[in-house]
Amino acid sequence: MNYKEDLLQKIREKKFVVGIVGLGYVGLPLGLEFAEKEFNVLGFDMDQRKIDALDKGETYIKHIPTERISKSVNAGFLKSTTDFSRMSEVDALIICVPTPLDQHREPDMSYVEGTAKTIQKYLRKGQLVTLESTTYPGTTEEMLLPLFQNPESSSENFVVGEDFFLAYSPEREDPNNPDYNTATIPKVLGGMTENCNEIAKALYEQVIVKVVNVSSPAVAEATKIVENVYRSVNIALVNELKMVFDKMGIDVWEVINAAATKPFGFKAFYPGPGLGGHCIPIDPFYLTWKAREFEVNTKFIELAGEINTHQPYYVVEKAMAALNESKKSLNGSKVLLLGAAYKKNVDDMRESPSLKLIEILRDKGAEVDYNDPYIPVLPKTRKYNYDMKSVELTAENIASFDLLLLSTDHDDYKENLEMINTNAKVILDTRNMFDGYKVFKG
Repeated sequence: MNYKEDLLQKIREKKFVVGIVGLGYVGLPLGLEFAEKEFNVLGFDMDQRKIDALDKGETYIKHIPTERISKSVNAGFLKSTTDFSRMSEVDALIICVPTPLDQHREPDMSYVEGTAKTIQKYLRKGQLVTLESTTYPGTTEEMLLPLFQNPESSSENFVVGEDFFLAYSPEREDPNNPDYNTATIPKVLGGMTENCNEIAKALYEQVIVKVVNVSSPAVAEATKIVENVYRSVNIALVNELKMVFDKMGIDVWEVINAAATKPFGFKAFYPGPGLGGHCIPIDPFYLTWKAREFEVNTKFIELAGEINTHQPYYVVEKAMAALNESKKSLNGSKVLLLGAAYKKNVDDMRESPSLKLIEILRDKGAEVDYNDPYIPVLPKTRKYNYDMKSVELTAENIASFDLLLLSTDHDDYKENLEMINTNAKVILDTRNMFDGYKVFKG
């Protein structure tokens, strides 16, 4: 049987069933794009709460409206399950699982490896598998390919590009970006063979504005790493400049905004309290780890990581200095952290610098509370398990704290700057939201 032609025909006739493995910030938006184009989608996730919510047509990610989910669920195009044995029912398995770092800042590939071994149990001929999780160059060929060539579901070996199809296509999600979404961001794609490329491209073109083919999965994997190394290094640069200019009495935000008026050769990056999200704080270290296999030291990347990792400590030093001007010690002071999400106007806590700030502030003896309009309760993460609820942002509550530390520049705070400024004793602003007010900047 010609599996390639069979799959291409299924795509053209929209009889192709898309399986999404991992229904988080990457998998769910992608699954919705296919469902809204009237492809049948079956999502897989180990979290029963997500499955229950989707079954009810409800959202669990703030920037994805319930109405969008319920429309696809009610139309019968979006289904989900915790039963991974149903993987054999779909024509494509798109892997969207986390790739964090372990306690030694080395790649934790357990989610990808575990998912791949599960697919190995149920893989059948005529299926496409694509990996979207950010990873080091070589993952698709070195980890996934050997497993799928020898599936547990068959007594015979499978030939890639003939019996099954394998590709890598990195996610490029930016939650709540007003200008771009899953469908409008070009998609890089690298297949193991030309047949793999052709099928994966035909599928993604159904929902993505443009598919950019590259010569191999390794090139596609490296592309994603480069994108995030670029951001990490430039953010580290402005974070370092922030510390230098602070000593010189110069406002780094004013400097950057002035430099940004140059119409060529400069792109504005802004400092902050530390890196957050799943990509920038993590992905560069995947390349650093892989480079050691080739006896290469990635000094530039590691230096950027060191500077960015130091930022929460720098912010706490600024908090101590701000309180000192009021003749107060951080030890015993009450601190209200404004914003727990890693970026503004989202409910995404992944690698949020606010979590590290809470840890350091508590270690210094401060009593810490937080407010975040999108995160009523701090969820358990891989590293932190705080038992904390968001404090209501009222004039009375604000006045009861010795220091307000703005960590995340939600628009909700921008709408209440005057009220916050009037009632706060001391404000430390790490995002330049209080520009024009007499506050401390961190």
